[in-house]
Amino acid sequence: MIATVRNIWLVVLCISALPVLAQTNTTVVSIRERLLLDSGWRFAFGHPYNTDKDFGHATGYFSYLAKAGYADGPADAAFDDRAWRKLSLPHDWAAEQDFSPQGSFSHGFKQVGRHFPDKSIGWYRKAFHVTSAELGRRITVAFDGVFRNATVWINGHFLGVESSGYSSFEYDITDYINYGGNNVLAVRVDATMEEGWFYEGAGIYRHVWLVKTAPLHVAANGVVVNTTLENNAAQVQAGVTIQNDALQGKMCAVKVAVVDAAGKTVATAWKEGVEVAALQHKEIALALRVTDARLWELDNPYLYKLVTTVLAEGKETDVTTTSFGIRTIRFDAATGFFLNDKPVKLKGTNNHQDHAGVGTAIPDALVDYRIQALKDMGANAYRCSHHPPAPELLDACDRLGMLVIDETRLMGTSGQPLQDLKRMIVRDRNHPSIFCWSVGNEEWRIENGETGARMATTLQAYAKSLDSTRYTTAGISGGFASGISDVLEVMGYNYLGNGDIEAHHKRFPQQPGMGTEEGSTFATRGVYVNDTARQYMAAYDRKPRPSFYSIEEGWRFYADRPYLAGLFIWTGFDYRGEPTPFGWPSVNSYFGMMDICGFPKDDYYYLQSWWSNKPVLHLLPHWNWAGKEGQLIDVWAYSNCDEVELLVNRKSQGKKRMTRNGHLEWKVPYVPGVLEAVGYKNGKAVLWEKRITAQAPAVITLAAHKPAVVANGSDVAVVTVGVTDAQGHVVPMADNDITFALSGPGRIIGVGNGNPTSLEKEQFLDEITNLPVQQVERKNTEDKKEFVYKGQFMLPAVLDSTDITFFYKSIGSIQSVTVNGVVLAKDIALNAAGNVFLLNKSVIKPGMNEVLITGKPIAKLHDWDVVNTDAGVVQVLRYAVSWKRKLFNGAAQVIIQAAGPAGNIQLKASGKGLTPAVLTIPSL
Repeated sequence: MIATVRNIWLVVLCISALPVLAQTNTTVVSIRERLLLDSGWRFAFGHPYNTDKDFGHATGYFSYLAKAGYADGPADAAFDDRAWRKLSLPHDWAAEQDFSPQGSFSHGFKQVGRHFPDKSIGWYRKAFHVTSAELGRRITVAFDGVFRNATVWINGHFLGVESSGYSSFEYDITDYINYGGNNVLAVRVDATMEEGWFYEGAGIYRHVWLVKTAPLHVAANGVVVNTTLENNAAQVQAGVTIQNDALQGKMCAVKVAVVDAAGKTVATAWKEGVEVAALQHKEIALALRVTDARLWELDNPYLYKLVTTVLAEGKETDVTTTSFGIRTIRFDAATGFFLNDKPVKLKGTNNHQDHAGVGTAIPDALVDYRIQALKDMGANAYRCSHHPPAPELLDACDRLGMLVIDETRLMGTSGQPLQDLKRMIVRDRNHPSIFCWSVGNEEWRIENGETGARMATTLQAYAKSLDSTRYTTAGISGGFASGISDVLEVMGYNYLGNGDIEAHHKRFPQQPGMGTEEGSTFATRGVYVNDTARQYMAAYDRKPRPSFYSIEEGWRFYADRPYLAGLFIWTGFDYRGEPTPFGWPSVNSYFGMMDICGFPKDDYYYLQSWWSNKPVLHLLPHWNWAGKEGQLIDVWAYSNCDEVELLVNRKSQGKKRMTRNGHLEWKVPYVPGVLEAVGYKNGKAVLWEKRITAQAPAVITLAAHKPAVVANGSDVAVVTVGVTDAQGHVVPMADNDITFALSGPGRIIGVGNGNPTSLEKEQFLDEITNLPVQQVERKNTEDKKEFVYKGQFMLPAVLDSTDITFFYKSIGSIQSVTVNGVVLAKDIALNAAGNVFLLNKSVIKPGMNEVLITGKPIAKLHDWDVVNTDAGVVQVLRYAVSWKRKLFNGAAQVIIQAAGPAGNIQLKASGKGLTPAVLTIPSL
């Protein structure tokens, strides 16, 4: 079988012994660079139909579609964006918005979409410099993902439109570059329309890259690595696509080298005399043999690198590095799934891609945090529901040891759906973590008919044409009797209550199967009584609906049937949107084994008991039931011990024997004190778990998920906030308001608490309002050598906690600028970049303010020149209030990101009547 992973381009890393040389016909170094373009962006909201609010975009006589380079508004390189907000990617503007009952049920009632046109179009602009020495290289801008309908320009030139919110895409911008000067990338993002029925965010929520290569180079995603095992050796088949963007044909040689995790080269191969015609590509194949191969396994996910070097005239023109793993995969219709010829029961979860506080703009380190949380639960598989993921998620699964079903967004066999499937497979086919491509999910209109069967057959064949080494599947929920179910290579059952799985297996005994979705229970973390008024669901694992099964029922069904390869629980994490079984004001789902922060619910520990090798003893509920003294409380234990004994205030409530894949229950009269469980193995007590009746909240606690962060501007620490009583006991129902202050080289990027009905802000940001300077009058002297301009702008009634800045755009060749009779500048020259004046509060006032500009007009060089008459905007920047969050059932979360140089980041947390806490996180 074949193991594979995404191309990871290195800036100038050459593991071979060959020197890094320059091209003979230019002064440019030819080796590939892949530069992150995440910092230094400007952002502002546009509008879907009001052109004034959309900065006059697409209103010119010649539009960007009519003539090359005629982009207008923010797409014009000369557009003045100085007053726009500064930010770094990834960015999800939906996460910044408030909630509204007019918002989309599917997307968590955020104020984005058709009902909110002022917050549904986002403009991004990024300026970057390209030196004159770069002339002769190929330059590409690559987007990992933009939600959604992204229109892209460079220096006013239209590049294209990408409607998918999940596919990666790129544009060659070589011919548009201003060499030796600045270049402006502009992106208009339209999040008005949804793609899925779950929270999807809005904006450039994944990374953007600038890729520089020589004209003769490895094509994007142009390396594919396939491996087969022969005893302890691996045969490595490397497919390399060489792209020649030069205007003449080239002869080259290609070298590939396998490098192990220690950096040692363990195999090499050459291909010489490769001829690539001008502006064409050539695919070549090379074979290598790795002796004593180390396998990619779940507990030891060993990774190799394939270093590919392209040489022309004896000089290197490109070096790329591709990570891959050596492993085998196979399904058996009778006995399930095998990794490296060892049986593996799939213990998977479905997941969307948002997290509390940050939405879909998840830093790479937070991706690692989420995958590790799933592994700690015992999960060994991850289904990308229901779209291609960020490349970094697949990298994390490769590194941490997590199998993946990679899923396309929309089922279709022509046009963009087919192209999206191709882009997903070509981008991702080198990841050893991926074992299945999913070509669809719950396509109810076509699932049970000939149309669905034809489409599924075509899609699977197409996927095999791109990658013959993996299996194909789809999630089916509309019954398992006909249509798509009949033709799938691996049957994906979505919920055993939706059809007769055993009957389907009898009809198709040679078709492997797995539960692509199962469970779908409702639970609110820390809640043990259904409360429909507050829209909370008790966290006991009970059957949620007649046609759906509990987590335990689902797992036992699949665990007891060897022909079923395993299942994927719906879901690993709660996610924004789809708040079934409720509506407003619920804004989160209730399905997760963890809440949207990643705090475990009780079902997490049921799965951990039977999915992991860890000793587990978990007791629920909490033991704070004031007012219910003497009433019977349902007490459950999740454990993989042989027996569990329950005690209340040291009085035994009985010892019970655990059945495999089960749990234990008691009914216990409530008395305050200590609820304790003791777990036994082979008759010996080995685990203890307590729930203690806590008193009033007294002390704030802070704990980071790791001891330090890397001072790289992107690493994160996830901080859990809680409270204890005066005796140090956790207060499980605490709902205190906590305020945060941060100092040092870090920033808070999001807060959350897992409450599915919380309408609190997730981010606390400075608020920017840009006010136009409205022209009241402009007069020229009779000789037209002087002019007088009068304008005005309206300021809000309250100016406290604000900065007021006048971003002036020259309307004269020489001019003087006055605001409310106070001279800001005298006789300043025409400035293409404009002038910036921070207005003193003594100069301005609430309400109407007057602007007076006098000077000499700008002379036209040509009759068709358009002379600027816009005096600019006045920016009102209102400082953000302090970050804060209410605890929910005793917990909240703060996500801290490294920013700037090394040093100590200090988080302070305070609350009324509570002893404050301080946490120091070194940034190294």
